[in-house]
Amino acid sequence: VQLQASGGGLVQAGGSLRLSCAASGFTLDDNAIAWVRQAPGKEREGVSCISAGGSETDYADSVKGRFTISRDIVKNTVYLQMNSLRPDDTAIYHCAAGEFCFSPTYYARAFNSWGQGTQVTVSS
Repeated sequence: VQLQASGGGLVQAGGSLRLSCAASGFTLDDNAIAWVRQAPGKEREGVSCISAGGSETDYADSVKGRFTISRDIVKNTVYLQMNSLRPDDTAIYHCAAGEFCFSPTYYARAFNSWGQGTQVTVSS
């Protein structure tokens, strides 16, 4: 199982970025995929999750209405569209695989198979 996150960068507040998580070694129907971020000096925070079947999504309160998670089965890739970015969204974003999208706290702690993260920096 391998996950590779990409798409991060430097953006001004109010801007947008789209992150990609390419999965290999398994199909997206086998696992839920979550985005989890960690900023320097802060705890790991669950951001969003999409279920193994793709029918359910979950978001942290801090990103609801701004971020959208989706997936492309053909490309075996999960995306995180991030709009209206704020400086407090600055963090390294990782994608991870697990079973269920119970809550941001759950998938931040329970998911594994972490891929290499991608840095998102939002300037004010």
